[in-house]
Amino acid sequence: MTYKIELTEQAELDLINIYEYLAFTLQEPKNAGGQLERLESAILTLDHMPERFKKYEREPWYNKGLRVLPVDNFVVLYIPDLTMGTVTVIRIMYSGRDIETELEKMNRTS
Repeated sequence: MTYKIELTEQAELDLINIYEYLAFTLQEPKNAGGQLERLESAILTLDHMPERFKKYEREPWYNKGLRVLPVDNFVVLYIPDLTMGTVTVIRIMYSGRDIETELEKMNRTS
């Protein structure tokens, strides 16, 4: 089965912020482009067997089916919906960030 991949507005904003940080703050536009390509390529692989990556281990995200795809120094957080045939990417962030805090912020605003 091939799954449809959807990015939330927040995930799209995350990609823009990652690119802008690497390109403009660190002044590494070539690296920024390469990193974005690696992230996008990894995300596109989720169209097959999206459950192959581990579940996020903390609640309430574990029961929601949140999974973690590591890409270089970043993580792609996504929820596969097997019955609908979709994979929703909810966040993309630097793996050194406090992921739990970022998810809590997101949970409070939704």
